Amino acid sequence: MGKDGSDGESGGDEVWPDERPEDLSGATAQRLRLQASPAERGKRVDAVLASHAPAGLSRSRVTSLIREGYLRADGAPFADPSAKVKGTEALELTVPAAEAPEPKPEPIPLDIVYEDQALIVINKPAGLVVHPGAGNPDGTLVNALLHHYGESLSGIGGVRRPGIVHRLDKDTSGIMVVAKTDAAHQHLSAQFADHGRTGALERSYIAYVWGAAATQTIDAPIARDRGNRLRMAVSNAKEARHAVTHVVSLATYGDTARPGASKIRCTLETGRTHQIRVHLAHKGHGLIGDQDYGRATRTLGNRLPEPGRTAAQQFPRQALQAATLRFEHPITEQIHTFTADPDPELEALERALTTV
Repeated sequence: MGKDGSDGESGGDEVWPDERPEDLSGATAQRLRLQASPAERGKRVDAVLASHAPAGLSRSRVTSLIREGYLRADGAPFADPSAKVKGTEALELTVPAAEAPEPKPEPIPLDIVYEDQALIVINKPAGLVVHPGAGNPDGTLVNALLHHYGESLSGIGGVRRPGIVHRLDKDTSGIMVVAKTDAAHQHLSAQFADHGRTGALERSYIAYVWGAAATQTIDAPIARDRGNRLRMAVSNAKEARHAVTHVVSLATYGDTARPGASKIRCTLETGRTHQIRVHLAHKGHGLIGDQDYGRATRTLGNRLPEPGRTAAQQFPRQALQAATLRFEHPITEQIHTFTADPDPELEALERALTTV
């Protein structure tokens, strides 16, 4: 079976990028396990799986799940429903559990930086998912917002994403803005869709990466990884979308001639799913702690002296913070700039990196 899985959708929306399940190990998820037989050789993989599927799981649903990254063939992610079976593969299709139609309020604390009648600015902690999805049905920022603001947000931006204008990855900390009215939501969404090309919007991030990352502009299109639809990749495929990240080098760590890590500031000119992580990995400077995109360059950390080497190699999540957000207020039209307090975990990492 070939590994050129087809990509049947865009590479992620500008304002609400796709979220795919990060953990499919929940007890309520179902798995269809199948050892392909020689008699099935040459048949489409979605047809083979559908023929063994329980009642209620249609072939079209099987096809969609494969495209969305829920199939593993011989233990490896696989995303092409039209690929032909060899007749020897071990196939495992995960069928996510059905989700509640609406998120429920939960008493999750919020770090509110600013609030008025139109919007809320929060400092999101690492580990908090923005909105419910497969693998994250609750415990999200949306659940917290519904608890703190009740039903007043429920009709803004859709049932599953009340008030959400943009998002940060689960393990990225930092500044986010949430709309409290439909008018504010539309105004802010338009600014994020424009990415500051004609307006005031600006988003900058602080990141710690492997190796010596130079000041540069990374202009490389991004699409879903054809071999693993849970990931994104720099791509020249027709469905790839324009992506630009501006990088400024702030510090390097380790030997001056051969640094093992860098601190950088990234400013987004576009807003693709996992853009910073993908672009930096493409340039050979994956984020410290990034298990999806940073592992290939992790060995550069061997250049670091202790205790920085251990601190970096054991950092528990991607070392990335949404540090600054600037936008035009949807009512007053004033330009607001919000800067996050330094992330304590990133401060501890930097202290270790600078200790000689």
